Amino acid sequence: MKWMTTVVLGAALRYLLMTSNYASTIQNRVEVATPVNSWKRAIEGAFLYANGTNPYDGDLYHQNPFVLVSVWCLMQKFSAFTSAIFIHLEVGTILMLKCAAGVFIRNLYDTQRSRFASFAKGTRELQISPDDVRMVPYYVALAYMFNPYSILNCVGQTTTVLSNFLLALFVLGMAHRLRLVACVALALETQMNIYPCVLIIPAALFIAQDEKNRLVSMLITCGTFLLTFLGVNYGAFIIMGDWSFLDATYGFILNCRDLQPNIGLFWYFFTEMFDHFRTLFLYTFQINATLLYLFPLTFKLHREPIMLLTMLLALGVVFRPYPCIGDISMYLSLLPLWKSISKFMGHNFIVGATMLVTSILGPTVWHLWIYSNSANANFYFGMTLVFCTAQIFLITDLFFAYIKREFCLKHGMNITIDGKEARIALE
Repeated sequence: MKWMTTVVLGAALRYLLMTSNYASTIQNRVEVATPVNSWKRAIEGAFLYANGTNPYDGDLYHQNPFVLVSVWCLMQKFSAFTSAIFIHLEVGTILMLKCAAGVFIRNLYDTQRSRFASFAKGTRELQISPDDVRMVPYYVALAYMFNPYSILNCVGQTTTVLSNFLLALFVLGMAHRLRLVACVALALETQMNIYPCVLIIPAALFIAQDEKNRLVSMLITCGTFLLTFLGVNYGAFIIMGDWSFLDATYGFILNCRDLQPNIGLFWYFFTEMFDHFRTLFLYTFQINATLLYLFPLTFKLHREPIMLLTMLLALGVVFRPYPCIGDISMYLSLLPLWKSISKFMGHNFIVGATMLVTSILGPTVWHLWIYSNSANANFYFGMTLVFCTAQIFLITDLFFAYIKREFCLKHGMNITIDGKEARIALE
């Protein structure tokens, strides 16, 4: 009963803000809406589509045809229920994250029990407890439900709400080893944002854990995803009647054609970049956002696909060209899964304070730049740079804390070298 009351409270909070005078202001914030998730652009695209004009012919609409048709149907028949639909998507995301977290933490607990004989003495405080198995799923759900970023994302009615719903469905399918469900959800999400495609690797690793032939299982999972992704794009072709959406969606994201300011790093760098260097650095940035971390992290974390999922999801958000606060809320909600390694995370206060301060100063500096003419782009980019740096500190701190915990579980908490207490440092 308490849990359902909490869910209703989270939904009510979103509804009150969506019906308040602040809703339109939030929808126009560059931290909330980007060219690839803006609700206003989605409505404009649906209007063009309803009047027989291909929305992909111009430079306004950059979301996939499934979103286009869905928004068109919504505007035609259910426009009065738009707010309710967004809230229901959020509630669905919360419930799926809770269910997936329950499976994940149980899996981590069972793995820990199977390795218990190899643990050093005095490491009880580092181990996952039965209370963690019971409570962590609620922490994950609450971390998304009352995260200011997810609340503002819902109030702004961005299509990132749908994106997070699909990611939650993917995570749920991965947790329950429902290969087809996970692949379909990830294919639809990849069609929206491209970068989550790398998440098929941790999904394949997790699904293959209980299989006799893991390599074959992984190949089946990756093959299913590829076929599903191709099928989704063919379905989009059937909807539109041509392939023009490919360049307007994937091409737009990969080529970073819109340099409207956001909370990412692309816009300022390519605004200042000389044109003859643009292609080189564009490829460099895109590889950094997709493949650069995939192989080393997979090599290190192939036995811990849940941590690999968390890391790849977070890195994809930080380094993509059009991030928004709704994307951040998704990977932040998974952090309670790693409650057992929090003892080794030494930058929690710095990261939290930095993200809080920059989240407040960002809109302030934007106002000074755009409306008051008392600042310039450097001020706003300074805030976004610090904000991204704080996220990078969080990701590296999480990764190092995981490695340090694994080391201490095996060798004990008190390590001495030549009779002196040793300290593990990140080099």
